[in-house]
Amino acid sequence: MEPIVKVKDLVQKSRKKILLNGLNLEVYRGELFGLFGPRGAGKTALLHILAGVDRFSSGSVEILGQDIRRGESFKKALGLVTQQPSLFEDLNAAENLDFIATLKGCRRESALDLIRRLELQDFLSEPLHDLKPGPYQRLALACALLNNPSLLIADDLSNCLDPFSTAVIANELTGFLAGGGTCIWAFNNISLCASMSRIGWLEDGALSFYQPEEARRVWENQRLDNFAQPGGSHA
Repeated sequence: MEPIVKVKDLVQKSRKKILLNGLNLEVYRGELFGLFGPRGAGKTALLHILAGVDRFSSGSVEILGQDIRRGESFKKALGLVTQQPSLFEDLNAAENLDFIATLKGCRRESALDLIRRLELQDFLSEPLHDLKPGPYQRLALACALLNNPSLLIADDLSNCLDPFSTAVIANELTGFLAGGGTCIWAFNNISLCASMSRIGWLEDGALSFYQPEEARRVWENQRLDNFAQPGGSHA
């Protein structure tokens, strides 16, 4: 099976710091691949490279069979939810959906269906600055899915959300994967491990791969080790 995402010997430098050091990764169709690691490890940097937002220092990246340095047609089959707010603040929720659907060349029916599935009916006339994190992220996900992407890249998608929004987003992702979609999801809350197909642990510029329960055990053991060390965190 050919991977949807294929990364080989990827290096990314920021000034004098090496963020990604010869990183290798393959992600396959239908996977919910979880990207985990300490804050500042480079998760967002990696996702921005995969989405074609940032250039990289060396190595190779193929998305949907295309070398991303040789063209941008892969972006037509890509959906992106960023960690920082990225929607149009001067537009309300409905206007964001309409405008982004126009940019992506999508039919209005796609937006209407996503409004229903992500329970956005009550927020369409709301200015974005009035939206709480849950509805905002549901709207961001709807905008990312307007073009029915093959690959969804999500950065910290469910951080600090209300339980209802978390459940709605989880249900939407389940349907997306069941329909043959692939998702790479960077997350910081270890409890989300159980939702993933596979975990890529990013630390010191390199990825280690785990099954979900294995990743959780490694994390808990690290926490215990830190707790036991003199001066270790007792949080």
